[in-house]
Amino acid sequence: MLLEYPSDLKYLDSHEYARLDGEIATIGISAFAVDQLGDIVFLELPEVGDAVTKGESFGSVESVKAVEDLYSPISGTVIERNEAMLESPEQVAEDPYGEGWLLKLRVNDPGEVDDALSADEYRAQVEGE
Repeated sequence: MLLEYPSDLKYLDSHEYARLDGEIATIGISAFAVDQLGDIVFLELPEVGDAVTKGESFGSVESVKAVEDLYSPISGTVIERNEAMLESPEQVAEDPYGEGWLLKLRVNDPGEVDDALSADEYRAQVEGE
């Protein structure tokens, strides 16, 4: 599988990403994480209206191999969660940067992602370069 690292995203070394659009951040997990996890069987996500804090766990992803915590790249309030992924978590693997997003947040401070990894930095880290 050819892994993609869209350049408009900011990444955490724990494999979550954020796509900022003004005050709204779309949060998901990278194609690398999906590849490492294998078949995803369950997602746990916060409710709409819940606050999430940068660097803290907001839920978990369970695969046939492992259960991993999900960490937020930015602080904010959940304004939407991807119900389709909760119902069919295996679909995250089909389009992790598009239809497979997990949360949308109204962010407290867009500058919080400035210290996250760029696509090139993240690629170098996960590919061991």
